[in-house]
Amino acid sequence: MRQRELGVAAVKRLNGVDAMMLYSETPEIHMHTLKIGILDVSQTGGFDFELFRKAALPRLHALAPLRYQLIDIPGRIHHPMWVQNAEIDVDYHIRRARVPAPGGRRELDQLIGEIAGTPLDRGYPLWEMYIAEGMADNKIAVIHKVHHVLADGVASANQLAMVIQGGDPVVCGELPAGSGESRETAHLVRAAVRDHARQIRRLPRLVNETIAGVSRVRRQARARGRHPDLARNFAPPPSFINHVVSPGRRFATAPLALADVKQTARHLQVTLNDIVLATAAGALRQLQLRYDEKAEAPLIAGVPVSFDPSPDRLTGNEFTYMTPSLPVHIDDPLERVRLTATATAIAKENHHLLGATLLPSWLAYLPPALTPSVFRSQARRVESAMVMNLTISNVPGPKERGVFEGATIDEIYSVGPIVAGSGMNLTVWSYVDQLSISVLTDDRTLRDPHEATDAMITSFGEIRRAAGLSDQVTPVETALPLAPAS
Repeated sequence: MRQRELGVAAVKRLNGVDAMMLYSETPEIHMHTLKIGILDVSQTGGFDFELFRKAALPRLHALAPLRYQLIDIPGRIHHPMWVQNAEIDVDYHIRRARVPAPGGRRELDQLIGEIAGTPLDRGYPLWEMYIAEGMADNKIAVIHKVHHVLADGVASANQLAMVIQGGDPVVCGELPAGSGESRETAHLVRAAVRDHARQIRRLPRLVNETIAGVSRVRRQARARGRHPDLARNFAPPPSFINHVVSPGRRFATAPLALADVKQTARHLQVTLNDIVLATAAGALRQLQLRYDEKAEAPLIAGVPVSFDPSPDRLTGNEFTYMTPSLPVHIDDPLERVRLTATATAIAKENHHLLGATLLPSWLAYLPPALTPSVFRSQARRVESAMVMNLTISNVPGPKERGVFEGATIDEIYSVGPIVAGSGMNLTVWSYVDQLSISVLTDDRTLRDPHEATDAMITSFGEIRRAAGLSDQVTPVETALPLAPAS
């Protein structure tokens, strides 16, 4: 690992979720997230890579987390720590890319899939930013690729927002300065031993909290009774999505008008998140009938839930999962919405009863010397995820349209990693007047990832039609034209 130019003594240990994001990376499972901004540069008088880099560099340098670098603890006796570098290697981190002709959505998505399919180099701070030129209609794309160990979806989105927002950059996220011996072997070992001692003292309380939380969930489950149309926890059924994941990645995007989604949720008296998950259930039903030739059992979604959604947070992983049932076995769109709302309400209640920070607290006890090899073994042989069929995220994004050096930000997309045994991640991100759908798969799951975005749009239309609303979705005027599956 590169250790040059480490600057002043400033260190910070990974928390348990951070560590899991690091340890679970394998040659097949790339643990980075992507944030994509599509900019209209028609009013900038010739905006290009060099101009963007010149304008963005002061903001990037002001984001201290983009200068964090990992150091291992001797003997792997504890989780690694962040140190803060002095400079950004601009030629390494800020890269030029080109979208193939004719420069539309399909070609941009193809490029993003290629970027998603390569791991980040741990010898550098764990991020890259690509400026993609060659797009039609005077547009460029900014693709921010950041390792999940550094930032979850909320934090990485905040990083991108600070890079592309106007105004003078303000330095933020610097690590507290430590003593001159902070990175010496003896100091690192002593600090690790002290931290382990604190964890051991916390363990009895954590065990009691776990027993209490699990008991609350079980009591409430007995009170509710068994619902035959909802999936059982920790029992995801077989699906075309679930297999040993390959290292290649494919990507697809599509926007929906946010007003249409909100209108549908109000009309059916459910939440916007219920509509997103019900739309995903309908889309996955279409794809299961195509690839598995059946859709007989509900799937399980892993839905990340942030317990620190602060717009100022730039680092770390502050989230856990809910696991609602997805009624892909139901043909009636309105019944799918009803069952989705029921499943989501139960998942939220279980999440609250168990405790939002319980799972992250246990992850702090992952053994650093053993865990990475376990994940590598699982990635090569696990043919089905043990808890969920796929990850589905729904994240509220900026409500005001961004402008960077005169370029208007027309669209923003976001996606997280796919995990062992699950070849798909579906992320929905709201931005001003649109709901931006992103689908990341490996190169085994679908013949064309745009099959999934097509299915999402079709499923949403089915819900609206069944609800007595127009199934003609409102075009998003500022967005690139759709890219139907080939």
